[in-house]
Amino acid sequence: MLNVAVIMGRLVADPELRHTSGDLAVTSFTVAVDRTSGRSGADRQTSFIDVVAWRSQAEFVCKYFHKGQMIVVQGYIQTRSYTDREGVKRKAFEIVANNVEFGEPKRDSYGTPPEPTDYSSSQPSYQNSRPAPAIDQPAPAYTSGDTGDFEEIPTDDDLPF
Repeated sequence: MLNVAVIMGRLVADPELRHTSGDLAVTSFTVAVDRTSGRSGADRQTSFIDVVAWRSQAEFVCKYFHKGQMIVVQGYIQTRSYTDREGVKRKAFEIVANNVEFGEPKRDSYGTPPEPTDYSSSQPSYQNSRPAPAIDQPAPAYTSGDTGDFEEIPTDDDLPF
């Protein structure tokens, strides 16, 4: 059996930290997740997915995430039944968060993302054990040794796709 859920979306409101009677940290929050319909040119629709996080995950979410921020949640789907104030039996579906991550880079105090880093001038911290092949040399052919089972296709023009 498999029960894994991964979503990425924006927080609908600031999460609030609560504690159970046994002093366990818990928070519930809603994530707005865009979904596309199968039709081309159709408007995007949004699903509002409830998430619950416990213990250190709850503390992490409440400390570092705010309304409108992109969040990535990995966890599992949980169902629970309850009776509402009018006495009607209801069923709730929510994701229990096992792992929560930032979905976008940190913004500065003005709301702008950081400048991209130029890594072209940096030196690698490791050395390759083999030199790179020269550009005019053909790539080496790798075979299992027995090529009699395969038909050789000399050019890309002969490919069936």
